[in-house]
Amino acid sequence: MAKTASTPGGSGKASGAQKEKDAPPPPEPLRIPVADSHTHLDMQSGTVEEALAKAASVGVTTVVQVGCDLAGSRWAAETAAAHESVWATVALHPNEAPRIVLGDPDGWSRQGAREPGGDAALDAALDRIAALAALPQVRGVGETGLDYFRTGPEGMAAQERSFRRHIAIAKEHGKALVIHDREAHDDVLRVLAEEGAPETVVFHCYSGDAAMAKICAERGYYMSFAGNVTFKNAQPLRDALAVAPLDLVLVETDAPFLTPVPYRGRPNAPYLIPLTVRAMAEVKGVPEDTLATAVAANTARVFGY
Repeated sequence: MAKTASTPGGSGKASGAQKEKDAPPPPEPLRIPVADSHTHLDMQSGTVEEALAKAASVGVTTVVQVGCDLAGSRWAAETAAAHESVWATVALHPNEAPRIVLGDPDGWSRQGAREPGGDAALDAALDRIAALAALPQVRGVGETGLDYFRTGPEGMAAQERSFRRHIAIAKEHGKALVIHDREAHDDVLRVLAEEGAPETVVFHCYSGDAAMAKICAERGYYMSFAGNVTFKNAQPLRDALAVAPLDLVLVETDAPFLTPVPYRGRPNAPYLIPLTVRAMAEVKGVPEDTLATAVAANTARVFGY
């Protein structure tokens, strides 16, 4: 039976008419196949098979399915095991850690309202992430990191505790560390330095400026750019991409979020990657095929496939 690309434990599926209305037409296919280095098929409508076929038709032949909580991480591992073109990462999202420790009375997350579990509950959840990280189809630990946009000061300790443990898990299993960094650049870099970064680090949906990109390059960290690099107000991102070494750059959707121009406002999906690839090539001042060849090789190197 085909697995649906819906939220684990819920349907998450749009009606057929709504899907058709929301789905942008496919872009011109890439000549050089690439990977979507960070996507959330479990938050998209339709089946996994449909999403993969549509992506492959435009030259996106590999996707990395990213876990954000225990249910999503299990689903990522199962989906990667079932599909040759899918690899998985597993983690507790930075905003998930405070919900486990402090509770989630408003039910903002997809698990609904939760009671506080304290550090013991967080440690137990991280033990389960560590077990998933040992699986062969799981090629990364993430998305983890720090997020000061959605979580206030009361949740920072839980986020940092979780981040430090994820770093240890990545090093223990020799997997890439996939970082979510939102309005927390200095602290993310500090914790990486204090813990000792794993051999492979990816800043997913890179959000720093050109100065930070130079720091990442000096430390050998990869920078993954999403559809927001095409937004009119994203010049700082383009400036960062311009100075990022070509051998440290990845491309992603973060779908269903961050849909690239000209389809901003509609749900994103892996098949829209060519739009971002072409925008990135323009920023880097290189031919599309050169950019695609680089990101394809970089993604394969990062996730070891």
